[in-house]
Amino acid sequence: MQTLSSAVLDASHTAAQVIAKIAAIELPRSEWPELIGILLGNMGGPQVEQPTHLKQATLETLGYICEEVSADVLAQDQVNSILTAVVQGMNATETSNEVRLSATRALCNALDFAHSNFENDMERNYLMRVVCEATLSPDVRIRQAAFECLVSIASTYYDKLAPYMQDVFVITSKAVKEDEEPVALQAIEFWSAICDEEIEIQEEYGAEFSGNSEVPYFRFIKQALPALAPMLLETLTKQEEDQDQDEEAWNLSMAGGTCLGLVARTVGDDIVPLVMPFVESNVSKPDWRCREAATYAFGSILEGPSVEKLAPLVNIALNFMLNAMKDENNQVKDTTAWTLGRIIEILHGSEVETPIITQTNLPLILSVLLESIKDAPNVAEKVCGAIYFLAQGYEDTAGSSSPLSPFFQSLVQGLLSAADREDASESRLRSSAYETLNEIVRCSTEDTTPIVMQLVPLIMQKLNFTLEMQILSSDDREKQSELQALLCGVLQVIIQKLGASDATKFGVLQYADQMMGLFLRVFACRSATVHEEAMLAIGALAYATGVEFGKYMQEFYKYLEMGLQNFEEYQVCAITVGVVGDICRALDDKVLPFCDGIMTQLLKDLSSNQLHRSVKPPIFSCFGDIALAIGEHFEKYLRYAMPMLQGAAELSAQQVDRDDETIDYNNQLRNGIFEALSGIFQGFKNTKAELMTPYAGHIMQFIESVYQDKDRYYLTGFSSMYFIPIYWMAVIKFMYCLQIAIRLISLGHRSVDMPPEIQFGELGVRNS
Repeated sequence: MQTLSSAVLDASHTAAQVIAKIAAIELPRSEWPELIGILLGNMGGPQVEQPTHLKQATLETLGYICEEVSADVLAQDQVNSILTAVVQGMNATETSNEVRLSATRALCNALDFAHSNFENDMERNYLMRVVCEATLSPDVRIRQAAFECLVSIASTYYDKLAPYMQDVFVITSKAVKEDEEPVALQAIEFWSAICDEEIEIQEEYGAEFSGNSEVPYFRFIKQALPALAPMLLETLTKQEEDQDQDEEAWNLSMAGGTCLGLVARTVGDDIVPLVMPFVESNVSKPDWRCREAATYAFGSILEGPSVEKLAPLVNIALNFMLNAMKDENNQVKDTTAWTLGRIIEILHGSEVETPIITQTNLPLILSVLLESIKDAPNVAEKVCGAIYFLAQGYEDTAGSSSPLSPFFQSLVQGLLSAADREDASESRLRSSAYETLNEIVRCSTEDTTPIVMQLVPLIMQKLNFTLEMQILSSDDREKQSELQALLCGVLQVIIQKLGASDATKFGVLQYADQMMGLFLRVFACRSATVHEEAMLAIGALAYATGVEFGKYMQEFYKYLEMGLQNFEEYQVCAITVGVVGDICRALDDKVLPFCDGIMTQLLKDLSSNQLHRSVKPPIFSCFGDIALAIGEHFEKYLRYAMPMLQGAAELSAQQVDRDDETIDYNNQLRNGIFEALSGIFQGFKNTKAELMTPYAGHIMQFIESVYQDKDRYYLTGFSSMYFIPIYWMAVIKFMYCLQIAIRLISLGHRSVDMPPEIQFGELGVRNS
């Protein structure tokens, strides 16, 4: 707190961060209650003028505190005092630009606390006026921070913005056209934030709203569209030279195109007549900036408008786009390839009634793509994306042949050549080429099986080459790891494809020994990414080879154990747990000799505080896989596994937080518990079902807790119309458990003490 008043700005700035971190720990515990008062005292008053550097550091501290703590931690009178101090610091009467800047940034962080203030018309008007005035500051940093405030307001207080939108449009439009790029980018971001809000409302509640709807949906984008679309189109011609070569580039053109795409998603068909004249007038101009901008505009509006509106335009534009792949300018080709990929992704596939890609134009499209995949890395990478979506669109092709089949060999050769290029590490070309190869293999049909089989020894040869690479530097090691991961991924997809049918499985079996040998050598490289991909490939191989996989277990087991012990790279651990399940399904009771070690490690994983919690639900599911595989032999592990399951069930029932992430995890945990129980019950069903009798009461209690939880249905991350009813998946798995439990009780093998609050009638068992 003393250092906060230091004239050395680095020291006071760092002190502000430390104070906020301590506040994040103590304020939620109602400790350090005097902190906010002390900080506000630093701002001075009518009779006390504090040093400028102290006010600056104090405002930074208040902003950091608001960023660190949740909105319910501070009392409303504290929030009011903070906002008062911040707004005074932003006021035009403040002579120090540094103080005004710190105050503006602090307000941006404090907006989440201002819900009560935004409900008050007078206070909201004052806050909006101060922010809008700050957008006109002579200092570019303050203008940028003020627009960042507007972006935050758009996301947090959409329902309060209607009275201010006309003024905000004038401010943002002026900034986009006249201000420096950092400010203009934030001005565009404001409209992107409005689009995000309106898209979310449409997805959540449907696009049609009655006049009496309680949902605040003002259609700001639709109202501003006649002026907003031309403003965004104007930004598209402000490209930077070689921006296509910089993967991290973000400039006015890219921001404008991104916002235009969001606008198209928001208003649908209404965007088309406003954009197409710009496209038609610029796409053939001598200036490459105009050609690139026109193509970018067209590609940006493909998602949102209806297929009926777009299809005629795309049919006309397609040949022009294919010709533009020969443009003399690299950026034009880059954007054209991206646009072709968007066309194919959105307007190609079995669900599209009027297909854009036909038997007539497919040969020309593929000819252009296969020629352009030899272009500069950034262009070739976009071409790979177009081929990826082309293959995906034929995924549901009925019969033994696909329209892509005649070109399959050429596509494979083109992608392999792209991956082998000297410059393939640029623009993610190598990984895009292999990912696309995976997709065309995955979507291939029976008539291309011989070519897929020929890929196995070729990819194995490439993988073997990486094991013999001379490693002289960290770059060499990184390249080796990337190649091994990609090649293991290709082999995994091929194994899954060929192993899915008895007619083609021999294509895997004949190389199984060699592949397993390569995978085991890959593990010696000790790279987390390689471990993941090699593990996944081995899981696919176990499924394809079935009981024959047992001959590899002795040598593979040590790597399996290493994967289960990999707490730091928890994704590797999670994938290894999944592979244990694959092996159990492949070997059945032949996995028994390895179960002591596997179960010991899984139990250690569950007990560890170091292992990421996301790995624990799959471990419970793995218990079910092991029990299913070894049947009655699971008895020896029961006294260790069931307390873990009971503890997890109790933890699930005690969930307090109701945020999406916690609900999601809790449902995954329950699903894992149900899968474990159903596997154990099924493993014991014929010989030792009575072993589960002592646990029947706890199981019934767990069911009741899940049944009573209103969040049992949902896996978060989807809009309401796509929520996954995870509870019902779990109930299906549990019905067998319940049947056995009731059978055990009715047979009277052992008395079962049912919790008094749980009655079968409440669960509908009597009536079922």
